[in-house]
Amino acid sequence: MAKESKNEISFVEGPIFQSLIRFALPVLGALILQAAYGAVDLLVVGWFGDASSISAVGTGSNFMQMVTFIITSLAMGSTVMIGQHIGEGRPDKAGKTVGTSIVLFAIIGIVMTVILELFAGPVANILRVPAESFDKTVLYLRICSGGILIIIAYNVISSVLRGIGNANLPLLFVGIACAANIVGDLFFVGVLKMDVAGAALATVLAQLISVLVSVGVLTKGNLPIEFRKEDCRINRDELKKVLNVGVPIALQETTVQISFLVINSIINGMGLMPSAGYGVAQKLTSFIMLIPSSVMQSVSAFVAQNTGAGKKDRAWKGFLTAIATGCSLGVVIFFVGFFGGSVISRIFTSDPAVIEQSAAYLRGFAPECILTCVLFSSIGYFNGRGISIPVMIQGITSACLIRIPLALFFSHLPNTNLTWVGVSTPITTVYGICFFLICFARLKKKGQM
Repeated sequence: MAKESKNEISFVEGPIFQSLIRFALPVLGALILQAAYGAVDLLVVGWFGDASSISAVGTGSNFMQMVTFIITSLAMGSTVMIGQHIGEGRPDKAGKTVGTSIVLFAIIGIVMTVILELFAGPVANILRVPAESFDKTVLYLRICSGGILIIIAYNVISSVLRGIGNANLPLLFVGIACAANIVGDLFFVGVLKMDVAGAALATVLAQLISVLVSVGVLTKGNLPIEFRKEDCRINRDELKKVLNVGVPIALQETTVQISFLVINSIINGMGLMPSAGYGVAQKLTSFIMLIPSSVMQSVSAFVAQNTGAGKKDRAWKGFLTAIATGCSLGVVIFFVGFFGGSVISRIFTSDPAVIEQSAAYLRGFAPECILTCVLFSSIGYFNGRGISIPVMIQGITSACLIRIPLALFFSHLPNTNLTWVGVSTPITTVYGICFFLICFARLKKKGQM
C-alpha cells in the first residue's frame, strides 16, 4: 500500500500561500544548486583559465542547459499526470506513470547520447563559437554529452517526487551533486590543470553521485504511490497522457532555448569579448530566472493536484497567489540586475572588458525579472491543467516571431551594444503575457475556469 510521508504536501486543502511556499522554497533551492553546476564550472575556469576558456564553458554549458531544460519540460508530463492521479486518489495509476516514464526516458537518453557525441563539432559551428575557443567548446560538449543518461535519471526522479508533492528530496540530491561538483572542479581544474575538460568531467561525476544516492534513498522510502517492478514497461494509456502534456511543453522549451542559442550565436559573431561577457551574463541570468522557474513548477504541481480533485477555483487562487509572490521578489532582483550588473559580474571574472559587456547585457535584461513571474505562472497554470497546446504555441511564436528577429535587429544597429540585445527578452515576455490573457479569456468564456 502507498503511504503518505510528512515530506509530501497536499495542495488540495489548507492555506494556499503556505502550501505554495513550503513547496516552492525547496524547489528554488534545488534549482539554485542545479544552476550552480555550470556557474561553478565557469567560476573556477575563470580563476584558472583565460577568455577562450570562459567563452567555451559559457557556450557549452548554455547548450547543455538547453538539453536539460528540454528533458525537464518533457518530464513535466510525468509530474502533471502523477499529480492528477494523486489528486484523484489513484496511487496505482501513478505507479504506472512512473514505470512508463522510466522506460521512455531511458530510450530518449540513449538516442540523445549518440546524437550529441557525433555532432558536437557541428553544434559548435552552428553556435559560431570564436576560433580561439572552438576546440575547447567541442571537448566540453562531448564530455558532458556522455552524461546525458545521468542527467535524465536525475530529472525523472525529481519529476516523480514533485508530482507527489515532495520537493525536499530533490533539494537534498542536487545539494549533494553541487558539493561534489565544487570539489571536482577545484581538483580537476585547479590541481590537475585540466581546464575545460576538468570542468565538464567534474559536472558529470557529480551528477552520477547524486543519482546513486537518490536511488539508494528512494528504495528505502515510503511514497504515496503503488509502484512495482512490473510497472517498468510502456503502458499505452499513461504514455499517451504523459506525451500529450509533455511533448507540447518540450517543443515550446526547445524553441525557446534554441532562440537563446541563436542569440548566443549572434553575440559570438560580435567578437570574443562580447561572447565571454554574454557567457558571464547568462550564468547570472540563469540564477535570476530561478525564482519564476520555481514558481512555475509549484503552480504546475498545485494546479495538477487540485484539477485531479475537481477544485478548479482553488487552482485559480493558487495561480494568482503565485503571481503576487513572484513579482514582489522580482522587483528586488530587477534593481540588482539593472544597477549592480558590474558588481555581480566580478564574481565570475576580473577582466574589465568582460565585466563591462556582461553588465551591459544585464541592464537590458533586467525588466524580465518582474515580467517573467507573470508569464511563468501562466505557463505553470496551463501545464497543471494538462492544457499544454497554448504553452507550445506561445513559446514557438514568441521565439520565432519576436525574440530572434528583435535580437538580430538590435545587434545590427549602429554603435549597438549588449544592452540592446538584452532588451529583446523582456519585450518578448510582454507578448507572451498578452497571449495568455487571451487564452484565459477564452477558457472563461467556455466555462472551463
